Amino acid sequence: MAPSALEKLKARHAVRAAIRAYFDGQGFVEVEPPTLVTAPGMEPHITAVELQVDHGNGPQRRWLHTSPEFAMKKLLSQGVPRLYSACRVFRAGEHGPHHRVEFTMVEWYRAHQTYDALMTDCESFISAAAHALHGTTTVGPLDLSPPYERLTLAQAFERYAGVDLLKYLQPLDGRGLQQAARAAGVDVVAAPEHEDALDVFERAFYEIMLARVEPAIGLHKPTFLYEWPAPLAALSRISPSDARVAERVELYAGGLELGNGFGELTDATEQAARFSAEQARRARLGKPVYPVDESFLAALRTMPPATGMAVGLDRVLLLCSGQRDFGDVLVEL
Repeated sequence: MAPSALEKLKARHAVRAAIRAYFDGQGFVEVEPPTLVTAPGMEPHITAVELQVDHGNGPQRRWLHTSPEFAMKKLLSQGVPRLYSACRVFRAGEHGPHHRVEFTMVEWYRAHQTYDALMTDCESFISAAAHALHGTTTVGPLDLSPPYERLTLAQAFERYAGVDLLKYLQPLDGRGLQQAARAAGVDVVAAPEHEDALDVFERAFYEIMLARVEPAIGLHKPTFLYEWPAPLAALSRISPSDARVAERVELYAGGLELGNGFGELTDATEQAARFSAEQARRARLGKPVYPVDESFLAALRTMPPATGMAVGLDRVLLLCSGQRDFGDVLVEL
């Protein structure tokens, strides 16, 4: 029998309470970032919900935030060393068993700490959430008790696809990665001759991820994949020990991608260059091109070294409930 609305709400309350208790116990400050923003995130494969807003001086373009990242980093730059939020975010065109246009994101930042701390945070609050629901950290075939598996992307590609990922990063060789994928038996889409090198690389990378890596990880213990290719750094910094990779980590469990974290880029000049490249890429891909948040770039100039991560609360609820579809855990009115 499907859970009732009351049962779903009680389960959600238990998970939220466990997550809040963890961060409060770690000395974090809970913040409420603005939902309506003048510039959304630039990620090429995320589309923001656009609105026309009149503040008394005529309609102006605004967006519902896709993440509270920019606002929370501004708070880091103002001297808030540990902060978290559990807020609604919006991404256009997303719907399915594990997607909604509107969903809840738990996002947090730690000043002056490495991104290993983010992995420990995830282990702690996810296991606490499972225990709050079931009195145990075992959910079906999954053991959600710490520690979780940790693999670099290079290790995962070698183990599950037989592909030497680092070989194709300096210089960037997307077509070489495509050939390696085919040799490993992965069905990849042929790239047009004129296609940009990054587009070719990214598509081949994710085809290998979807075909070989993601189906093999997080089946019995959640798995962190870290040290992502530098061309896919997003807002993370390049590793000081290996320029081929970035300080980016993602968490997978039970067939779900749960979260995405960074050792944060604090170089405003480099970030501005990345924004410019992402604007050009969005235009090339036929996506809406968003303005740059200049106040965010200004904040980076005084932001301390930091790490941050975002985890989908709805997906944590799905994981800890042992369900397979958002419809089984969300009360949708």
